[in-house]
Order: sequence, then structure tokens, then C-alpha cells
Amino acid sequence: MSARAYVLLAAGGSAALLLGALGFQYLGGYPPCPICIWQRWPHLLAVLIGVLALWQPAPLVIGLGALCALATSAIGVYHTGIERSWWPGPDSCTGGGPDLGGLSGADLLSTKDVPRLVMCDQVAWQFAGLSMASWNAVFSALLVALWVAAYLKARNMR
Repeated sequence: MSARAYVLLAAGGSAALLLGALGFQYLGGYPPCPICIWQRWPHLLAVLIGVLALWQPAPLVIGLGALCALATSAIGVYHTGIERSWWPGPDSCTGGGPDLGGLSGADLLSTKDVPRLVMCDQVAWQFAGLSMASWNAVFSALLVALWVAAYLKARNMR
């Protein structure tokens, strides 16, 4: 298989994972937590890098795609650890946020403009014992392997 074919599979995989996340959000009714959003950015960059690498399959460009896939996989592992209480997550999305003592009773009871808060340490959906964050980590690790294969092919072509 050529370097471009591996790039197409890797970037297409990131695009599919992004579309899947958006499907869960908008069709399935599972709004993302802040860390879920963090996991989407490297996928978007990987897709953009993939488009560039299809046009110019330079090893450096392909290596950047691999780093993006590795980053989103690492964020997925981090998020999984928070969900499973292996380590603490950010106070802003795990229930350990700032004290509510500074708010008035009216502020606490107000229903005006209340955003839906999605906690990072709560599993909203799982399959086969793995959460969405865990599945993202697994699939993104597979994408890293595709990017590395593309990198090796591109490097050997030079």
C-alpha cells in the first residue's frame, strides 16, 4: 500500500471519529463534556494534515498527522482515567469546582440561561465496558499506527 493510501485511511479515520462524535451529540442527545471537546481538536487537525499529505506526502507532514492522532489518544486515556477515578480531573468539570458560598439564593435558584453542565467524570455511554473516551483512545491508537506506516512508506520513497 502507498503512503497516500495510509494517509487516506488515517485522515478518513479521524474524520469518521469526528462524525461519530457529532452524531452522538446531535442525533443521540449526548452533549460533550469539556475534555470530549479537547479530543476533537487533534482529529480535526489530523484531517487537515491528511488533506495536505495527500497533496504532498512529505514525511514531516505525515509525522504531524501521527502526533495529532497520538495526542487525541492520550487525551482519551486521560479522560478514561478520570471516568474510572484513577486520577483527578479538572475541577471545572468533575464536581470539585469552586465553592458555591459566594452565590446568592436568587443565583442558585435562577433557571434563566442555565447551561447544561456535562461532567467529565461521568460516563454518558459505554459499549463492551468502554466509554466513548476509551473507544476514542483505542481507535486513535490504531490511527497512529496508520500514520506511522504512511510515514515509513514516505520516508522510504525519498
